[in-house]
Amino acid sequence: MAYAFVSDLHLDGAQPQAIDLFVDFLGAKARSATALYILGDLFESWLGDDLIDAPQQQICTALRALTASGVPVFVMRGNRDFLLDVEFARQTGVQLLPDPVLVHLDGTLTLLTHGDLLCTDDVQYQQLRSLATDPVWRRGLLQLSTATRGALAAIARAGSRKHMARARPDIMDVNPDTVTKVFAASGAELMIHGHTHRPAEHQHPVEGRSCTRIVLDAWYDCGQCLWIELGRIATQRLGDVAARQAGPNESETARRG
Repeated sequence: MAYAFVSDLHLDGAQPQAIDLFVDFLGAKARSATALYILGDLFESWLGDDLIDAPQQQICTALRALTASGVPVFVMRGNRDFLLDVEFARQTGVQLLPDPVLVHLDGTLTLLTHGDLLCTDDVQYQQLRSLATDPVWRRGLLQLSTATRGALAAIARAGSRKHMARARPDIMDVNPDTVTKVFAASGAELMIHGHTHRPAEHQHPVEGRSCTRIVLDAWYDCGQCLWIELGRIATQRLGDVAARQAGPNESETARRG
């Protein structure tokens, strides 16, 4: 059993190198996985299942080829692609996951999450997250025209950049007390998430037991994938991704928002 995990790919047409690396991964290395888990922000933005552009279609086609080969793919919505829905799942053959979700990996109870719900010190962001995850609000947004959705997405990105520029870096990371509470409530021994772009392995004492939290790296930087096989945890760097052509106000931190 070999489980693969990636997060924060932020794929879009502005960074074809990252798309090519991911498509190559889906067509080769991922074929050896028991299952592939994508823990949020597969796309830099997703305006709705009815508005798929050519680069996004390339990714959907590659995902369909992988699932058709017999490898299950599980996708969690992130803060950038929270509008992923049933038509995307139908076209690609993936299964959309709730956030958070508990899974058993070789007998280890594991909590998977995008990671932003753990960043509870950022109160303004959590308010926006509550809105974005509200099904009624999402349905209303999808009823808007293509142009309106695009304009709102641009406004949201600009607002995110301003918020990240003003906020203290520490509040954009996870809150340790929140992590402990999530471990205690879930009973999980292992937690895997992305979002913060701060790859590391952390140990958390929880009610007399030691729990492990693994933070995934952002795919668009290095194409990093986490593998868990027979209880062994390893990361693999699949290749360097060319620097993103970001504007002067866009940074890695801003992309997390």
